[in-house]
Amino acid sequence: MSTSADTNARPTRHLPGDLAMWFFILAELTVFAILILAFAVAQMLYPEQFSESRAALDSSMGLALTLSLLTSGLFAALAVEQVRQARQGRAALLLLAALASSCVYVVLKLNEYSHLAGLGLGMEHNTFFTLYWILTGFHFLHVLLGMVILAWLAERCRRGAYRPDDYSGLESGVLYWHMVDLVWVLLFPLVYVLN
Repeated sequence: MSTSADTNARPTRHLPGDLAMWFFILAELTVFAILILAFAVAQMLYPEQFSESRAALDSSMGLALTLSLLTSGLFAALAVEQVRQARQGRAALLLLAALASSCVYVVLKLNEYSHLAGLGLGMEHNTFFTLYWILTGFHFLHVLLGMVILAWLAERCRRGAYRPDDYSGLESGVLYWHMVDLVWVLLFPLVYVLN
């Protein structure tokens, strides 16, 4: 039998972050879903072209890109936990680690872009590379925005802007970063692996 004291002792559940961020993430995921669907349909229409074109990509590079983003996402999630425990200094360091890990992604991706451009595999080369550049380029822009957000969150943590009972802004920024991770986890097998 439940008493009012038991009810008061339970922590209240809430949606992490801000509702506006959830709407923004949903809108962005919708755009990515349309692009991913276009890629999948084009692959069904041109299976040989996609198989041959995919051979020009390095799947180990795709795996390294994935690991760098997932590592960054882990650091960001750990930062939220540190704020919950009133350890803003540690949270700031973890967010800087997340930022550093995302820098690895940027450097690797720019090297890959440079390599492909050097081989003449630009947007106009064929349908596969048109969609490759659109999908990964759109994602890359989201990564850059996410890095700005991570840096801003780290600075806010350093200044003690969040408290264990008030960190919705931090959650919203980290949610955005997790969306970036999630999209890449879908793009990696679609673009680099699946035939």
